[in-house]
Amino acid sequence: MYQLKVNNMTCGHCVNRITQAVKAVDPAAKLDANLEKKIVSIDSTHTLAEITAALAEAGYPAQAAS
Repeated sequence: MYQLKVNNMTCGHCVNRITQAVKAVDPAAKLDANLEKKIVSIDSTHTLAEITAALAEAGYPAQAAS
């Protein structure tokens, strides 16, 4: 499972776009978004690089949450 910080995730629309971007890479991925903390937890069999590239392409650059 990956925990990513997405600083420009500010609303439900952002969560939907992030979900669509991840699902385009891995349709079986499971996501949980915390808007307040701007953290997205993603359970995927794909690599972190693939997931972050998809998010960046969708306009939501992400980095590993600490």
